[in-house]
Amino acid sequence: MNKFMGGLTVGIILTASFFMIYNPFQKKASVSDTVFISSPMDTVSLPQNSTVKDSAVVPIPPRATSINKNNRSRRDSLVAFAKSLLGTPYLYGSSDPAKGFDCSGFITYVFNHFKMVVPRSSYGFENLGTKKTLSTCQPGDLILFTGTDPLERTIGHIGIVCDITNGVPSIIHSSSGKAHGVTITSMDNKFYLERFISVIDVLL
Repeated sequence: MNKFMGGLTVGIILTASFFMIYNPFQKKASVSDTVFISSPMDTVSLPQNSTVKDSAVVPIPPRATSINKNNRSRRDSLVAFAKSLLGTPYLYGSSDPAKGFDCSGFITYVFNHFKMVVPRSSYGFENLGTKKTLSTCQPGDLILFTGTDPLERTIGHIGIVCDITNGVPSIIHSSSGKAHGVTITSMDNKFYLERFISVIDVLL
């Protein structure tokens, strides 16, 4: 009897020790059982060897501005350079400022100065660029005209939009007319308005 009671006591002690150490009925914790509430700046440290499904939040970058400052600066520089050539005489077939310009020679010289290759003849611009209107054009855009006869609807002259005053654009161009050289003409001039064909933007 004493041996039986002694063995029972040892068994009870061993069983109690097992439950105290291992507790098989305790629910195992996992990462998924834990809810983390944090701000975007919080850093959560996880135990080693734990895994979490990819759920990183990527911040949305600021919306890009719709104003292209580089484009505006390039337009301003192009117009300023064109204006520096005011008074250069007209010379048919020339793109040399030391001698003179014809209309397309002037355009070629100005654009080549900014490393931009353009057609040598005004007619070569017919299918280039993005079409605009006189009410939506910007400095640096090109305006195409007929030759001196407005009834012949083929391109024969070209100029650069240089200013817009009260909604009316002006062009800088090399004219074979009275100015006989690089000059500025407003598009309220009836002679040029009758010869107007289109506005194109090659600086987009």
